[in-house]
Amino acid sequence: MEDQNQRPAHRPGAPVRSGIPEHGRIPKYYAVKARIADLLDELGEGGLLPTERDLAERYEVSRETVRQALRELLLEGRVRRSGRGTVVAGPKLEQPLSLASYTEGVRRQGRRPGRNLIGLEQFPCPPELAIGIGAEAGEPVWHLERVLLADDERVGLESTYIRVARAPRLDIDFQPDSSFYGYLHDSLGISFGDADEKLETVLATPREALLIGTPPALPMLLIHRFSRDRDGRPLERVRSLYRGDRFSFTTRLRPE
Repeated sequence: MEDQNQRPAHRPGAPVRSGIPEHGRIPKYYAVKARIADLLDELGEGGLLPTERDLAERYEVSRETVRQALRELLLEGRVRRSGRGTVVAGPKLEQPLSLASYTEGVRRQGRRPGRNLIGLEQFPCPPELAIGIGAEAGEPVWHLERVLLADDERVGLESTYIRVARAPRLDIDFQPDSSFYGYLHDSLGISFGDADEKLETVLATPREALLIGTPPALPMLLIHRFSRDRDGRPLERVRSLYRGDRFSFTTRLRPE
């Protein structure tokens, strides 16, 4: 039987043995990444990292090795770029996989939610969209596109499609920086019943990356949602794109 005291210690949720393979050989960049990760803990959120040159000298490796380690830490959301260089990033936002709005999810974590309007337009509903929102092909639908903010930091992009007949005064009565779900409930008396949701990993298009303010190579979390109201009628389709380095998603699983 394996001696419990001989098992290498690791933090709950972290890779076992810090991700080191059983043969013990690890890439040089990964060893440097682990040492920089320890440095991040020492510096704390907002702390400024030494330059690539300084890190290369400290760990006696090439600048390219340091650059690869920093690249992975950037993609994981452990560090972020700033005008001063590279700094330690704060914890990721945890968004519940539920019918709660983005606004509610961000506020629960003590952050200030916000949205910047990109566009609100009407167009004839194409056949591929019609079934999902309970529309007839060709009837007017709204497309609402907004950049998602957390404490003024751009963290995502959201596109919402809904029949004009369900929200005829959307362009007049709705405040674009507020909760769309709150507007439907408080102003129109529409309550959500349930939804079908799909989550996948994608890369942003050049336009999306520009709007969110991220490199095109940064992985994104994409959620497609088809929602229904309390009467079971199709209501909206939402395409939400979240920065993979700033978001994680949580849910509670129950036996069926």
